[in-house]
This record gives sequence, structure tokens and C-alpha cells, in this order.
Amino acid sequence: MDIQFILMMVIFVAALFYVARIVYRNISPKKGQCATGCGKCGADFSKVPDTKS
Repeated sequence: MDIQFILMMVIFVAALFYVARIVYRNISPKKGQCATGCGKCGADFSKVPDTKS
């Protein structure tokens, strides 16, 4: 086996792992968050001062 082929296969497997991880993170259910995954539903506003007068 030639070094270029081995290097190419390592890069290919790493890219495949990276894409699979992104897909898995997007479709897996997240605890304490809504389905959109934007993060605004999990924000803690308890320490924000109330500005209503």
C-alpha cells in the first residue's frame, strides 16, 4: 500500500465521522430544549432585572 492511499483513507474516514456527528447532533433529542435547537428556550432570565415601572 502506498502512503498516499493510506493518507487519503484517513482523511476520508475523518470527514465521514465529522459529517455523521453533525447529523447525529441535529436529529438526537436534546434534554431541556425545544425541537428547534436554537437555545433560546433554555435561557435563564431569572437574574435579569425587571425594568417595568
